[in-house]
Amino acid sequence: MCLAIPGKILEIQEQGKMRAARVQFGGIVRQVSLDFVPEAGLGDYVMVHVGFAISRVDASEAERTYKLLEEMGVLEAELPPAEA
Repeated sequence: MCLAIPGKILEIQEQGKMRAARVQFGGIVRQVSLDFVPEAGLGDYVMVHVGFAISRVDASEAERTYKLLEEMGVLEAELPPAEA
């Protein structure tokens, strides 16, 4: 199952015409494309699906959703530890 997971934008990089960000999901940080949410900025929360931010959400909604996914036990499958 592939879910959209909320995460916080820590850093934004411009890569030519593409925008990418380092996004934090709990204790995990991943690289994410911001091309679908050009309005997203530093410190914003975004819903991420397969490496693409697909919408912005407010902080309380992001926290509530993340906690619910954690309680359901689905985060481990969706966010495995980064490879070394």
